[in-house]
Amino acid sequence: MYKVLTCLSTEHDWRLVALAGAVCFLASSVAISLFQRARASQNSTRLVWLVLEAAISGCGIWATHFIAMLAYDPGVGTGYSIRVTTLSLLFAILVTGFGFGIALSAARQSRAMIGGAIVGLGVAAMHYTGMLALQLPARITWDMATVAVSVALGCVLGALALAVATGRESNLRNLIAGLLFTLAIVSHHFTAMGAVTLIPDPTLAGDTLSISPTILSFLVAGAALVILGISLLAASMDRRAKRALGRQKVLLDGALENMSQGLCMFDAEGRILLCNERYLKMMGRGDLKLEGRLLLDVLRELKATGRWEGDADEFVANLITEARTGRVVTKVIEQLGRSIRIVHQPMQGGGLVATYEDITEWQRAQAQISHMARHDALTNLPNRTLFREQLEQALRLAKRGDQLAVLCLDLDHFKDINDSLGHPTGDALLIEVGRRLSQCIGEGDTVARLGGDEFAIVQLCDAGETNPAVSLASRIVEVIAAPYDIGGHQLLIGVSVGISLAPDDGKNPDELLKKADLALYRAKADGRGTYRFFEAGMDARAQARRLLELDLRAALSRGEFEMHYQPIRDVLADTVVGCEALIRWKHPLRGWVQPASFIPLAEETGLILPIGDWVLRAACKDAMEWPAEIVVAINLSPVQFKNPNLLASVMAALESSALPAHRLELEITESVLLQNSEATLATLHALRAQGVRISLDDFGTGYSSLSYLRSFPFDKIKIDRSFVEELTSREDSMAIVRAVTGLGRSLGIVTTAEGVETMGQLEVLRREGCTQAQGYLFSRPCPAQEMKRMLVAERESAVA
Repeated sequence: MYKVLTCLSTEHDWRLVALAGAVCFLASSVAISLFQRARASQNSTRLVWLVLEAAISGCGIWATHFIAMLAYDPGVGTGYSIRVTTLSLLFAILVTGFGFGIALSAARQSRAMIGGAIVGLGVAAMHYTGMLALQLPARITWDMATVAVSVALGCVLGALALAVATGRESNLRNLIAGLLFTLAIVSHHFTAMGAVTLIPDPTLAGDTLSISPTILSFLVAGAALVILGISLLAASMDRRAKRALGRQKVLLDGALENMSQGLCMFDAEGRILLCNERYLKMMGRGDLKLEGRLLLDVLRELKATGRWEGDADEFVANLITEARTGRVVTKVIEQLGRSIRIVHQPMQGGGLVATYEDITEWQRAQAQISHMARHDALTNLPNRTLFREQLEQALRLAKRGDQLAVLCLDLDHFKDINDSLGHPTGDALLIEVGRRLSQCIGEGDTVARLGGDEFAIVQLCDAGETNPAVSLASRIVEVIAAPYDIGGHQLLIGVSVGISLAPDDGKNPDELLKKADLALYRAKADGRGTYRFFEAGMDARAQARRLLELDLRAALSRGEFEMHYQPIRDVLADTVVGCEALIRWKHPLRGWVQPASFIPLAEETGLILPIGDWVLRAACKDAMEWPAEIVVAINLSPVQFKNPNLLASVMAALESSALPAHRLELEITESVLLQNSEATLATLHALRAQGVRISLDDFGTGYSSLSYLRSFPFDKIKIDRSFVEELTSREDSMAIVRAVTGLGRSLGIVTTAEGVETMGQLEVLRREGCTQAQGYLFSRPCPAQEMKRMLVAERESAVA
């Protein structure tokens, strides 16, 4: 140590020593600054900064060495080998560049210290190679212990310099790292010079390719200028980089503060690097300063004030573990009454980015969408989709011994109310029905609206209960039949119920629903307002009905329909004044099919429209062969009045047959007027304007007949056969017939009694003033040719 101090104090020019130190500090500071820029860059940009850093540090170390060597005065003339001097500069650049590259290869202090030690070795390699370039008439010997100390000083201080530089960047850290790097170079040089001993030897000759100290001083000055130039270039690039970073920071800050999500970034130790305002508000931490603080400390502070629950140490430990495993973790937490979705995205080199999204409204919207997809919009009852899910779940439970029943419900007379009072009233009625059904079922049952006025119930009961489905169905029939007060209207409807049981009637939803629907069809056929269980024969009847429908669809094209006619007689004159057209179906295998069997089916399937058109054309054509005073009466179905082409069909039949319009009489029932009465009345008035007669059939069986007589001037009203059959046995039937005939006389409307079978009935009708009569007493319905012969014979008899 004494020798080092002696060498430094007696053998060196202090002015040049100070210059060497200044050049060394300048080069070290620039090298550390470039190291920081390289750390913040990636890929090719980092390589550019690394090359520039190697050149700066290598030239700085080389210039420091040779300026210090110029300050050294050994007492004899000296020179320097050009080749070895150049080689020492290359060593300085390459070895230090390799050391800095090692330090940049990973963001860990251990790797930085290894790289710093290699940089220290580069300083040593440059120094001792530079010493080999020294030429003087003396032999150089080395104190190896001092040499080892000089190398150790360079490696240790170099490692410390890069370890400090690898931490969080700040001006103070950069200054300390620059000073440590300067000390690494300077301490190594002067300690190594203290290890030198010169033994004069005049016999030693210098290298022919040597350089004098004067020329070397110019080269060193040039190297210093190069260092200064590169430093200025690096400073300029650094300023541009900082300006670019500043612009990026402004953009980043703008993006962070305008994000709909909260964001918080943590380093590998759990330190909060940055967070936005949205995160602070969402997590209720707007009063805290978080950036730069450990998350562990923040959570402990929040827990101490009662604003956070849980184990802070465990939470942070799990967070750091997640970051190290590299897995993206998503979870949902409840915070301040809101649902927050958190996504942890690990970063390269440790740490993670956490995004926080308030999904409260999204969850509500999803729940609403899910509810709407599985519930009826009108009644808020489960729809077909949810009902099927509940039925499948109930079937799984039923396998463990519980009883399961499926009830299909259809409202009776709902369509009449919906058509007469409008859809708003019908909708309000359905809502009330849904409410009543919900009150009827048990806790484990499900009631659903399948569509229109169709409802269904799945009932799950304990195996020990006796006839639970019967009790439920009976209660439903009773509750639904109770009067309704809807919009000031007193309404009465009923309900028909079909029931299937699992597993006896089926083991899957489709089979159970199908058989409950068959039982419902049977309940409606048995008079409505009741319930029926599925029976094996119902399926066979349904199959027969489907076969009948197939035959009915082909009957018209195969010409299987025939027209029969029943005469209508004037009661006083005892003459035929008209004939009612009645369709008959002669099936090649079934034989004669009763109208009561196929007309309702035709109305349900819509086949009544083409069949009705055929009846109009056939009846008008047949009537043209009768005497000119005979009228043909044709029944129109309510379904035909829903067809907007009805008027056109009637006029086409009259035109094709050339039958005068006054010889055509169309019979309608009160149910026709129940549906869309304004449009129906408009069609009736249009037909009447063409000369067609309009008759009200089955008069007295409805509940608003008198109001219809006021709304439309009918040409005829027909007294239903049910009153005529009991004319002589029941006084109320007699009173009704007397009232209808009296009403007809006062309004100037023809009255026709149907179903007259005895002379006693005829005499009573004649006495009460009934205008016309028809029934088996006069003739059964007969084919067109037979009716023609009957009419011709009666006319000839009258003439005779």
